[in-house]
Amino acid sequence: MLRRMLAILIFPACALSLLAGPDTPVAVPKLSAAAIVDKNVAARGGLQAWRSVQTLTLTGKLGAGGNQRATLSVPVPGGRKAQGTIMPQRPVEEAHLPFVMELKRPSKVRFELQFKGQTAIQVFDGTQGWKLRPYLNRNEVEPFSPEEMKIASARGELDGFLIDYAAKGTQVELDGTEKVEGRDTYKLKLTLKSGDVTRLWVDSQTFLEAKVEGRPRRLDGTDHPVEVYYRDYRPVDGLQIPFVLETRVLPVAKTATGLRDTPVPPERIIIDKVTVNPKLDDSLFGKPQIETAALKPK
Repeated sequence: MLRRMLAILIFPACALSLLAGPDTPVAVPKLSAAAIVDKNVAARGGLQAWRSVQTLTLTGKLGAGGNQRATLSVPVPGGRKAQGTIMPQRPVEEAHLPFVMELKRPSKVRFELQFKGQTAIQVFDGTQGWKLRPYLNRNEVEPFSPEEMKIASARGELDGFLIDYAAKGTQVELDGTEKVEGRDTYKLKLTLKSGDVTRLWVDSQTFLEAKVEGRPRRLDGTDHPVEVYYRDYRPVDGLQIPFVLETRVLPVAKTATGLRDTPVPPERIIIDKVTVNPKLDDSLFGKPQIETAALKPK
């Protein structure tokens, strides 16, 4: 969702960081949570600019890096001392799947993903959601599961967490400062209207999002923390948007099976194009029709 896609490096902040040099310590100014939000909104293009955005279309490629988890040693049968055998090596190269995401206020999302010569579709109209997954030989439109509905409902508007946060019923608190990839950031604690809590890190020099806490991902019977990083910021019609998003699934000490956790490679979303305020009919966000749902590459 585009709450993860708001920011760009502005020149004055960039110049200051270059002048300081990588080894020069920079004091983090003491600011209130409200002041940090104000600076973030300004850096992203301004409150009025984002309020004027009613629709967005993003096209790009989704990295399917989840299939590259490290191989595991398996004990040799027969009671011999384990030298172990190795499971078949998974693909080294990450697959990149073309996608189109269309967003419209209030809270409407349509996502199409090309996979194995077919188009998977997810649609949320703000209150209901549907999915079509032909790559699983499921050629019927299915409603979102309760968990999928919870995730879709929590995504909020296309302008992100911090734009008009008070009107959205979100409470923002400063939760200290931390380094993110070597840069000083403000750590914000966000309590959403639903009661859910998430955290977001804002760069102390650019005042753009550095990363956000994602929803935990369940692997091997264990919930793993998830972080999403924002990179390659570029201006689009006066707005500031990152064109690379990297999701990292963090390891845990042991899984529910008692085995040592194996690393999960980062997954990247690469944005090729962003269109601001394209004309998007409301019918795009209704229940997909099989006869009009594309089952072939576009």
